[in-house]
Amino acid sequence: MPISVVPLHPAIGAEIKGVDLSKPVDEATKAAIRKAFEDHVVVIFRGQDLNEQTQLAAGSIFGKVAERKRPNVGNLPGGDYDTPFMLVTNIVENGKPIGAFGDGEMWFHHDTSYYPEPHRATLLYAVKLTTTGGQTCFANQYKAYEMIPRALRDKLEGRKVLQMHDYKRRERLNLDVVDLSKIRHHEQPLFITHHATGRKSLYVSRLMSSRIEGLSKAESEAALEQLFDISEDPSIVYEHDWKIGDLVIWDNWASIHMRKDFPREEPRLMRRLTIEGQAMRF
Repeated sequence: MPISVVPLHPAIGAEIKGVDLSKPVDEATKAAIRKAFEDHVVVIFRGQDLNEQTQLAAGSIFGKVAERKRPNVGNLPGGDYDTPFMLVTNIVENGKPIGAFGDGEMWFHHDTSYYPEPHRATLLYAVKLTTTGGQTCFANQYKAYEMIPRALRDKLEGRKVLQMHDYKRRERLNLDVVDLSKIRHHEQPLFITHHATGRKSLYVSRLMSSRIEGLSKAESEAALEQLFDISEDPSIVYEHDWKIGDLVIWDNWASIHMRKDFPREEPRLMRRLTIEGQAMRF
């Protein structure tokens, strides 16, 4: 089936038209979708009518779908485990959240950057939306790497950064007081070479990156603040205004994303899958 790819922003994001993901997709179309994904970092399919099985089939275009496993450390978000799906929702049934990360703004971050093998991609499907708000912003981290001043890039090349997460949404963890044994964390290259494209990408985020190895605390904080600002530069950010039936897939190795606030008294439900990844490389 022929598709068309329509860029949504000069730096990141494209809509893919001409494919119904509720039906089988031929190999040539899958290859074209993957090419658009590598070129644009974020791809969007609008007006899709997907159940769990057809969303799983859509996910398999991009790689092996990951299982959501219960970690043995840290505070846990709600919803089911030992399943490919996470419900990103504020819906509560019988006094218990049916999913995770339900309310409010969430700062820029990579998904699973604190894993030894961070997931390659995330697929999010819009089931219920609020009347306003809830936009997701995506920033191109290939472009961010290119924007780093040469002196800073040379200083930081080859260093690692500690990524950690305790399911906070609008707060950096304080490394001086946090017990790392009780939260998920992992050191990652500060600048990664993307496994699929071979391109260099900045791999920090305001929510999850805490300390650069080999620098004093003050030097690390100063460098991170500069990198955070570069990573979120408005010139490399696409803001997605959701519609029911949207399926959005983003490259976790080449982008960061954040969520804007929305009316908390209104129900919002998104169905999420992730694609297995591998260890990051310099």
